[in-house]
Amino acid sequence: MKSMNLPNKLTVLRVVLIPFFMFFLLCFELGERTHTILALIVFIAASLTDMLDGKIARSQNLVTTFGKFLDPLADKLLVMVALISFTFERWIDPIAVVIILAREFMVTGLRLVVAGEGVVVAAGIWGKAKTAFTMVAMIVIMFLQILYPELKGAPDLNWHSPVFLINEALIWIAVVLTVVSGGIYLKAYGKYIDPNE
Repeated sequence: MKSMNLPNKLTVLRVVLIPFFMFFLLCFELGERTHTILALIVFIAASLTDMLDGKIARSQNLVTTFGKFLDPLADKLLVMVALISFTFERWIDPIAVVIILAREFMVTGLRLVVAGEGVVVAAGIWGKAKTAFTMVAMIVIMFLQILYPELKGAPDLNWHSPVFLINEALIWIAVVLTVVSGGIYLKAYGKYIDPNE
């Protein structure tokens, strides 16, 4: 860690926080609200490291190959762990989670292919919008479970629960942004995976 620059340390910290986030979110023994509050605090802290590491790296010219590798991986791990945990809690529709994760795997695979061609897939405006909205949506979802634990969807996926309906609206907006951004990436770099070439 001593040899790392500050942005890379923040990225590593985000990875370290992920298991703590998952532990708190799924450790029901801590109390109905307490475990979600702790998970939310850790998630916000991890999200802040995501905002800071990129800004610091660009402003101080500290962009490294290690950072380019680990930063998007840390982001995806955080989002995937949160979405899968939310599904386990029955806060959101698992179909939405499958679509989001499928897009993430598709874009990651695309990045690997084009990297072999010496091309870097930069994050576009739609990708950034998708990431920002998804992170905010997950924070709101956890906050609602803290405020109204009696109205959440678990354990029977009550489709008429106001909180569950809000959760669904948020996650499906994230799905739309996810699909649109994924389509844009595929259109821009699809020539590298053309089956006819």
